[in-house]
Amino acid sequence: MSFPSIYVELLLCFQPAEQCKELKLLVDHVTSSSTDADVKLLLEVWWELLKGKRGCLDALDRLFMAQCSRFMISTTEPSPLASKRFKPDPESTSVCMVYILFEGLRKIKEHLTSSELCIFALSNCMDTLYTNYLLSSAADVSIENQLQNISRIVSLKKRNEVKDGFDLIEVIREARRDLAAVVTPAETKPCGVTFIQAMQVTLEIICSWEVMGLLKMPSNDPSVTAIRLKDSLGRVLPSLEQPSLAKDLVGNGQTLNNLRVTLKGLLASLSFTVPECSAAEVANISMTILDHHLEGFEGLPGLFASKLSQDFSEAEWIQCLERNACVFQTKHLLMMLISTLTAKCQSDADVQHCKKLKDIIVDMFSHLSLLDKNATISELLSISRKGLHGFLPSSVTIGFSEELNLAFNSIIQTGANSSLDAAVSAVARVAFQNPEATFRRCCHMAVVNLGAHTLIAKILLQLSGLMSSPGVHNDNLLCRCLQDTVWSKLSSLQEENQFLQFLTELMKCDITGSIGEKRSFLPPEEALRTFVQPFLLPASPNSSNLEFCLRLLQCTLSQETMSDSTHWIMSCSPFPLLYCLAQLLNECNRCWDQPLEGEKPISMESKELLLSVLHTLGIIVGKEVAHAPDVWSRALFWLYSKVEELDWTVRFYLKDVWGKHFKYEVPSSLLSVCDLPEQEWSGLDLPQYGQGTGLVALLECCALSDCVHEAMWESLSLNLLKPDDVNMFSKGMLVAACQILPWCTSGEWERLLKVLQELLQSSKLYVPYSLEYVDFLPLLDLRTFASEMRLSVFFLRVFQLLCSSSCSDWLPPQGWVHTGRLYANAMRGIISSVTEKIPLQSATASPKTSGACSQEVLFVLTQLFCHVLHVQVMIPGQPEVLFLCALEILTHYEAVLSAYPDSCTAMQGLNTRHFFTTIADNLQCADMKAVLHQKITQL
Repeated sequence: MSFPSIYVELLLCFQPAEQCKELKLLVDHVTSSSTDADVKLLLEVWWELLKGKRGCLDALDRLFMAQCSRFMISTTEPSPLASKRFKPDPESTSVCMVYILFEGLRKIKEHLTSSELCIFALSNCMDTLYTNYLLSSAADVSIENQLQNISRIVSLKKRNEVKDGFDLIEVIREARRDLAAVVTPAETKPCGVTFIQAMQVTLEIICSWEVMGLLKMPSNDPSVTAIRLKDSLGRVLPSLEQPSLAKDLVGNGQTLNNLRVTLKGLLASLSFTVPECSAAEVANISMTILDHHLEGFEGLPGLFASKLSQDFSEAEWIQCLERNACVFQTKHLLMMLISTLTAKCQSDADVQHCKKLKDIIVDMFSHLSLLDKNATISELLSISRKGLHGFLPSSVTIGFSEELNLAFNSIIQTGANSSLDAAVSAVARVAFQNPEATFRRCCHMAVVNLGAHTLIAKILLQLSGLMSSPGVHNDNLLCRCLQDTVWSKLSSLQEENQFLQFLTELMKCDITGSIGEKRSFLPPEEALRTFVQPFLLPASPNSSNLEFCLRLLQCTLSQETMSDSTHWIMSCSPFPLLYCLAQLLNECNRCWDQPLEGEKPISMESKELLLSVLHTLGIIVGKEVAHAPDVWSRALFWLYSKVEELDWTVRFYLKDVWGKHFKYEVPSSLLSVCDLPEQEWSGLDLPQYGQGTGLVALLECCALSDCVHEAMWESLSLNLLKPDDVNMFSKGMLVAACQILPWCTSGEWERLLKVLQELLQSSKLYVPYSLEYVDFLPLLDLRTFASEMRLSVFFLRVFQLLCSSSCSDWLPPQGWVHTGRLYANAMRGIISSVTEKIPLQSATASPKTSGACSQEVLFVLTQLFCHVLHVQVMIPGQPEVLFLCALEILTHYEAVLSAYPDSCTAMQGLNTRHFFTTIADNLQCADMKAVLHQKITQL
């Protein structure tokens, strides 16, 4: 550091008042003996004061400041001998360093004999005027201008100074300080000297030196000081032309005008051309700044990443970029580098250099924070779904497939043992290069690799930058990749389940948006539009995916929504969606009809799922309709008019949507069986529901929902005092159950079972128990099991009618299998009810009571075994599910015998085994008979 620099550093450690005192001593010294060396010292101190303190205080500064503080405290304490009558002069005015410097220069102006010193002094005056009086906020100097100025200063100083003592880094730092000093307003406004006074002193000095001929400068080869003066005049003159300045100096306009004219003349006399540095010189300075991490050049990395890339050789520029990679690790700079890389690839740049630059960019991305990674990926994805590779030729992206494989193989192999952060970083790196290829690999692995869906979902939830922009339909990259990669290739139930679980995790609102809102990685509405709506129409060529689509729809509807906002489903055409589901439900009535060529009937499993989805969707839409009926009234009436074309039962499933807008509509024949209130119910004249079909309609209603079932039960009109009515009712229920059973889902059948049990218990359904499987009258009390036995006989009668010649062509083989499954489920319920009435450990009950009860249980199980095998033999194809049910009965029979061995004598056991074997011999399947025979012999 030079002496003026050290002097100013120490001077600035004083308090402001002491600074002025010290500076005044220096000025007084210079004015008393004005040699050129003294004047130069003063001007250099002035210039250092304009530049201010260098960075943070060093150890010497702190030590000096501490000593100054102690000295000032001791000298400012009042002496006990001081006159108590002393009072400071209230008229005295404080002065500042600006006043001292201007006043000192005015005093020594006659002693300056060098043009260089005069130019130096005028530069100080101009910069002091500008920063203290004319500049209100820091002026913005582009990085290009900064580099040009610094490069010029470096070039001139290299020429003027001795090469051995030239410190390039220090020269750049000082040049940066010089530039910052003249574009930054002074920290404190000057006191003791007004702007007018400063202008007057400046005018006086310029006029004096002009007379002395000291302001004549050569037109070529200007010095650093001359260039600085020209730059200073270029800043001051435009500020003096501001109208606001003239308004503030009312009454002093002449002084202002004189200064303008004088400065314009002075600027005109500086006729030399400011030398411009070559692009190569600027580039070298830029590289030096980057390599040494010099402060104050915030815009340089952006310029280096873009424009300056053209001023280097490719190898030199890339090497500098690689050395200083940490400087460029921001989203903005990465995007600039990508633009530069794209431009180079489109030119005749060397492919190897482009590949090297691409690798450097990817490495820089890998070192970003997760937040910046997501922001970068998001911006890149908004331009190209292929990310970085969307801008590059294939020759530059060679090797990406191997990198992609390596990243995902590593994740899958380490699995749960790997760090989630490491996995996220690895996927982010490849996603930055090619989001589409990364998504495709994620989708494939999430579905095909067992258990991988959970880990892949966790990784993607961390990479919110891969999310599609909200509100942009038909442009969800994840959905597109899922469609292309796995949607049509799901080959097993496990893959379907992993697909659903994968989407369910991504649809959760686990991501916080930019304004604090909760967002899903995959919005449910996007999943619905992509994977559900195109496949719901009965005539859709892809309706074979119906059951899976319904499962997916159920998943989307189960996702949470903000309680204070409209449900997302209302933006997805909910009423046409409801109509499509209603159409499908209507098609379920034809599930056992002979399908047309190319048509695939809807399965009972799909119907059950369809009912669940329709119920869930109806509740959601119904709430929205109730909240804003005026908004949705037209859509509501449109839906109702469309559904009128379908089966009457379909409208019941949409009751949550209708609310109180429409009545329940049932076949008129039902009104002859139930006394339903006219305010809520109305009859329909349907040709297929003629006289005597009221009970069919009754059972259909009871199967719809628990609510409707309760309404039917409460309104059922049957006089128990009239045996003929009860008898006719019971026969009608038998025929109705025969007509309803094959078309019931498991849920609907459970409701009908409940209805039948209630009818039996209330004596409204008369089912006499015949002794067709009893050779001798059992001396047992079977009243406890009356309900179970009569219900089993009722089912037997239903199947005797259903399997008779008049009904045998109703169902295809699949229909008989389904009906047998429903019957087996009902019989299992009956078996459980029977066995629950006896404890299987005889120690828990008294031998007298439990032994008697066990005999009744054994008898009932025997009857149930006969009923089940009877029905199995009647049903075409003899479904295996009934064989399994018969095996279960034998297992329960064996358990009761083991718990209560005294409940059956040896003779009774022999007869029972012979009886069971005789019944089992009716089966056609030899394997089934063999298994039953083996089980029977073990009893």
